[in-house]
Amino acid sequence: MAISSTLNVDLGERSYPIVIGSGLLGDFALGDYFNGPDCLVVTNETVGPLYLPALQKKLPPGSAVVSLADGEEHKTLGNVERVLDGLVASHANRDATVVALGGGVVGDIAGFAAACYMRGIAFIQVPTTLLAQVDASVGGKTGVNHKKGKNLIGAFHQPKLVLIDTDTLSTLPDRQLKAGLAEVIKYGAIADLEFLGWLETNIGELLDKNPDALVYAILRSCELKAGVVADDEREAGRRAILNFGHTFGHAIENSLGYGEWLHGEAVAAGMLMALELSNIGEDASGRLRNLLEAAGLPVCPPAIGAEKMRAAMEMDKKVQAKQSRFVLLRSLGDAYLTSDYDAELLNSILRKCDS
Repeated sequence: MAISSTLNVDLGERSYPIVIGSGLLGDFALGDYFNGPDCLVVTNETVGPLYLPALQKKLPPGSAVVSLADGEEHKTLGNVERVLDGLVASHANRDATVVALGGGVVGDIAGFAAACYMRGIAFIQVPTTLLAQVDASVGGKTGVNHKKGKNLIGAFHQPKLVLIDTDTLSTLPDRQLKAGLAEVIKYGAIADLEFLGWLETNIGELLDKNPDALVYAILRSCELKAGVVADDEREAGRRAILNFGHTFGHAIENSLGYGEWLHGEAVAAGMLMALELSNIGEDASGRLRNLLEAAGLPVCPPAIGAEKMRAAMEMDKKVQAKQSRFVLLRSLGDAYLTSDYDAELLNSILRKCDS
């Protein structure tokens, strides 16, 4: 029997568990969370060969599978259509369940397709990357990219279950692991100074994939995100703090071309840009920079050009009435959303993208 921990995302009738542990793919009774017999698994060409056989043992016979190409550049409406085509081809009804087996791209596509099919069917997240386990799989944000901006097309659609088997991290490439650590570090920076200190002490253990360290980092990250989502499911206010570094990070991804930098890499550089705009002192900036460097993440933006960055940032989803808003820090562990920032300081920060 797999050893696991469970926490809940408290959203009333849309509440659901996050189950975290080792050996869950081959042991967990996934079918208990299905509405009916129809099931379609969405995976990708990298993850499918590794983990689909174990998952299929827990699925109804004849469950359909759609396998997508791997990578952020494939997070498109065309691939949502492929999933919808798979549901139609399998004669799926409104009691069907979509299972997302893979990283954040797979989860976002599968969840968006589930939100659209017959105006909404059930889906389950089975994330296999650290970034997806601590961020993308939790909270119900689904969607795809547009050539003009990241995640511009999508819907809120909560899963029925998030099943995190930490064994899947054993095959995760080091670059992907480091990208996931950017989101883990983000949680400490915005909401939990004690957790940030734990990360500083244990970053080497996480890079070495120490199982106990990974379980704790995933569990605490999910606890922090679940608490914020329960307070503000549809990002009307506080949930925006989860986007610390993302205004800059998404602009980096879009400007470079999706997939050139991994999401976590762009967020790492973006967090330091947002921290500079917060203007809370060199001690805080140095502390976060040192931790990101220890995690093997970028601490400077690429040479995109200030104007290209600015144009990409204009499509950020936090913009209201044509006014940019940023998630900034009052201090490490204390984040807030604001449109009151130093415009000249922002210009100076963006000029660093010129060289």
